[in-house]
Amino acid sequence: MNVRRHHISGIAVAAVTALGLGTLSACSGDSSAAGNTDKFDVVASFYPMQFLAEQIGGDHVNVTTLTEPGQEPHDLELSTKQTAALGEADAVLYLKTLQPAVDEAVAQSGVKTKIDAASLTKLEDHGSVEHEHEGEGKGEGKTEEAPAEEEEHALDPHIWLDPVKYAEVAEGVTKALEKADPDHAADYRKNADALTKKLAGLNTQFTDGLKNTRSKVFFTNHAAFGYLAERYGLTQEAISGLDPESEPSPARIKELQTEAKADGVTTVFYETLVSDKTAKTLAQDANLKTDVLDPLEGITDKSKGEDYFQVMESNLKSLKTALGAK
Repeated sequence: MNVRRHHISGIAVAAVTALGLGTLSACSGDSSAAGNTDKFDVVASFYPMQFLAEQIGGDHVNVTTLTEPGQEPHDLELSTKQTAALGEADAVLYLKTLQPAVDEAVAQSGVKTKIDAASLTKLEDHGSVEHEHEGEGKGEGKTEEAPAEEEEHALDPHIWLDPVKYAEVAEGVTKALEKADPDHAADYRKNADALTKKLAGLNTQFTDGLKNTRSKVFFTNHAAFGYLAERYGLTQEAISGLDPESEPSPARIKELQTEAKADGVTTVFYETLVSDKTAKTLAQDANLKTDVLDPLEGITDKSKGEDYFQVMESNLKSLKTALGAK
């Protein structure tokens, strides 16, 4: 279940940051520059970080993103132009371990304010996808073969899909912006308080909506929903691991087919940024329905909503239907 790591040379990383920095968020104005604007310039690694920077920073920040809309973020590679532009920013907001190329570029950059979202809440190891229920023996094999460094890589980075953890990250980002740009600290705090209130409301929606369901088990394309499942008393069964492009074993597919019957699973969820072929094949073979459960790693015209809150509310609706909410 370890996330794949691509080792990129310094030259390659330097070559890598150009494409994404020119991509602006919907709220970041007309400038495509990552730095040297009249606002506080923030480079975000991908959409969930971009959304936080926009919501908390408001009119005082110019936000650019390293991951273009529609681009799958896990294996992002950066261009030379992006890496060079990264050094011009006032701050960078990223999530360490999710995007190795970004981690390396940030480490090599001279950005004064480096905000690692992974350090602002507690990351957890949700275990191998192969032993959620019946494959505990496979889980034992995983611990034997995973040295300390690999165990660190197995920590689940998908914290933004839990509104409570996302609020914890928002608080840390706010404090970092207040310190880095004290002239606008009061506005950052005001914006953060409004965001936190909305996240608390979203948490209540999920808690109430998923409290009483016929089933507690849901199938996903990749293991992005561990925090959400844990928060709301559900069990995520993923076809693939933390990396959405990892290939499931034939044994895993057979296991899921058996489990679908045992746990009353009705639906296999897939996502918009990666291939849905395996999910739809499993659904067909097991006589299950399919639907989208969006891990919110990017917003595109295929997304069921225009921002984080709208897509999360769509996810809740899909879960309630699939789990038989009463």
